Amino acid sequence: MDADLNRFKGINDSTGFVRGLDELIANELTNDFWTITLPADLATSSARNPALFVYVAAQNRLGAPVLFSHKKISDLLDPALKTKRKALERHHLFPRAWLEEEGVDDRTIVNQMANYALLEWPDNLDISDKPPSTYVPIIRSRFKPQEWETMCEIHALPEEWEKTEYQRFLVLRRPLMAAIIRRGFETLQ
Repeated sequence: MDADLNRFKGINDSTGFVRGLDELIANELTNDFWTITLPADLATSSARNPALFVYVAAQNRLGAPVLFSHKKISDLLDPALKTKRKALERHHLFPRAWLEEEGVDDRTIVNQMANYALLEWPDNLDISDKPPSTYVPIIRSRFKPQEWETMCEIHALPEEWEKTEYQRFLVLRRPLMAAIIRRGFETLQ
């Protein structure tokens, strides 16, 4: 952070600041950043990883609905919303208990950022420990085909993800998440 701030030392006007910012973006946010570096940064189980926050911010910026819902993420993240229970919960797309039954018990693999999505708590409760191959067809029936396709796209879910082997799913989803972050970023320019 200090190095980034030092790049702007001596800049005294908005034109210089914008020029410096544009230069920084051009140097740092290359195609390799979006397609290699950022997906690699998403290969973590850290709950406080900035890439996860940026992913949710990008979805918010893009007006994404909550996964498996028609409500917007932005509406349910509103700090003015007062409920007894948090409106959104971080959900394991491949539930932890189910993965453990399948022999995947390493928490760093189970809790990968690519295994998370924000859900309304009733959906999270209903899904519980069911595998995606069981719960997705039930939930999918609540949506029109185009709505489902759009939802999967904005949530960076690969085609037929619910039938995909877990490790393969993680590999497929990370670049899609990075692409959502890029789309959100590009709306700022």
